[in-house]
Amino acid sequence: MAGQPREALPRCRTAPAVRASLWAAFALLGFASVASSHVDPWPAPAREGVLVGSIELRPCPSAPGLCGSLDRPLDPTGAIPGRISIRFEYYPHSGAGKSLGTLVATEGGPGYPATLSRDDYLALFEPLLRRRDFLLMDNRGTGRSGAIDCHELQTAEKWTVKSIAACGQSLGDRAPLYSTAYAVDDLAAILEALNIRRIDLYGDSYGTYFEQVFAVRHPNALRSIVLDGAYPLNGADYAWYPSYAPAMRDKFDIACRRFDPCAALPGSPLDRVAPVLAELRSRPFRARAADGDGKQREFTADASQLAIVMYGSAPAFATVRELDAAARAFSGGDRVPLLRLMAETISGVDSRDPTADAAKWSAGLAAAVMCQDPPQIFDMRLPPALRTADRDRVIAERKVKAADTYAPFTIDEYRGMPLDYSFIDQCVEWPLAPSSHPASHVVAADARYPDIPALIISGELDNITTVADGAAVARAFKRGTQIRIANSFHVNALPRARSACGAKIVRRFIETLSAGGTECAARVPPLRLVPRFARQASQLEPASAIAGNRANAAQLRWASAAVMTAGDVLARLGGNSTGQGVGLRGGSFRVVNDESTTHVILNQVRWTEDLAVSGKIDRPVARTGTVHAALHLATDDGLTGELTVEWPEGVAGSGTGIRGTIGDARVVAQSPAP
Repeated sequence: MAGQPREALPRCRTAPAVRASLWAAFALLGFASVASSHVDPWPAPAREGVLVGSIELRPCPSAPGLCGSLDRPLDPTGAIPGRISIRFEYYPHSGAGKSLGTLVATEGGPGYPATLSRDDYLALFEPLLRRRDFLLMDNRGTGRSGAIDCHELQTAEKWTVKSIAACGQSLGDRAPLYSTAYAVDDLAAILEALNIRRIDLYGDSYGTYFEQVFAVRHPNALRSIVLDGAYPLNGADYAWYPSYAPAMRDKFDIACRRFDPCAALPGSPLDRVAPVLAELRSRPFRARAADGDGKQREFTADASQLAIVMYGSAPAFATVRELDAAARAFSGGDRVPLLRLMAETISGVDSRDPTADAAKWSAGLAAAVMCQDPPQIFDMRLPPALRTADRDRVIAERKVKAADTYAPFTIDEYRGMPLDYSFIDQCVEWPLAPSSHPASHVVAADARYPDIPALIISGELDNITTVADGAAVARAFKRGTQIRIANSFHVNALPRARSACGAKIVRRFIETLSAGGTECAARVPPLRLVPRFARQASQLEPASAIAGNRANAAQLRWASAAVMTAGDVLARLGGNSTGQGVGLRGGSFRVVNDESTTHVILNQVRWTEDLAVSGKIDRPVARTGTVHAALHLATDDGLTGELTVEWPEGVAGSGTGIRGTIGDARVVAQSPAP
């Protein structure tokens, strides 16, 4: 689905040791070496090729697998001339014996190339790769498969209807030829060329849309299918994204109910957001705040900006963790926490690679797919001028019949979000598709899904591809099973998910064609929310003294503020891409990663106005383990302290142990984990 949050973006690295083991496997398995006489585009060390099926594959220059390509017609009907080279990576099984089958992973977006996420997919499937082969394909128009580069759209911080239309106009007759329908046919052609009969297909986010189209068009090529963060191809009212708002509201309600300090408050999170929304409606204002990388963002704080914070899930964890407390702070005169969330969301919903490289994410491909494939609220068979009038008509009707579609926001406030998150306006001026390639007809409305084992994974707190959407997809498969991962967000089998549960279920399903025991799905711990934002440490509850403590209540409040400062910095990491950031009210931090630990170095970071915290936090890269922090405190009235703080990750209701000194008093205390 377009509008994938930046914190979900793929990361890659080279693995030469894996390449060496790969070639050893080739020798063991007897792959044929190929000497080529044509001009060689590959670096000298990668000139030896192997023949798999009818395609010569060569070692990838920057990945541990084999790279290949298949020349395909741009237009399968032949009406529009042109060819496109579809690039892919292939990883033969590393163990002895015959392969048990082939795994294929397809990426979200649309616009992201699957090969850019290879490390995430290899991590997911690593236990299976001794006996199974693995294939990745860059969809047409992405990555190395002729990435579309509509420069204005690619470099724009915010899409406009005009820039989207201009991209479509620049593509001309080629615009509809980047449909998901033709991309899945490319994959089927590669499978045939490699002599692969049936596959186990995994997809995440938009990848689940690709999978469903593949299932309808090539049902006999599938052994099983796994859809991680799924949404349906079509359905009643689907062009309005009707499950989007209920899932957004549920996300905040569920998180609050499971965090005691929030659950104890009168009313609901939406009740506490209501006065903020009313103020932003009546008195919007220009604002400035730092995003997750510490970059200052200027924007208008209005109802639509609040809407994208609540709908965008970018960053997902920080937004749910902090919105309720930020809304209460805003109503009390402290705007800083909510404005920071707005700035972070502006950055988070920007899908672009920092270099605006279309090969890493193609805005043009995203627009082409979103305007060709899914249903729209208006008639895409109309020329743009008439289509705009049709849009205005149906929106006016919707305001009468279902004004609460995006509650608590109005339909127009929802439409004020970025176009690739609100969806309903982005294609209104996209060029008219020819009758030979009509828009919104990627599959027939009554298309039948194949009778294959299908696993659908949904995050309980995901309002991008909702639990209701996943249930609709599960119903479409005769043997569809939906697993809801508690307290979790968008995409739950890849390494950056909140728990390893989704990955374990996926691997077991591929091996056995059954989800098996899924008890872990209900055991993902609830989110720890911010109880409150405070401008002064004196506004906080003191840490709880335990045996050996000599600190007084005021000093224990400084300890609480230090713990909250550490937690606040860690919450920023989901939206941080540069390794540098800033504190809520001042100071800075930087991030250094190694194989097992994320190290965060704090320099006078201020979560409250009156306390600067420096030092180091070590957090395990794994989802479990213990966070350790060595913190130096300096208050505005001259008091200093040294604290050692630690708490367990991935444990419900965990506490923080605090040891050290503040002033000349010994601190031995505990507090809830931040």
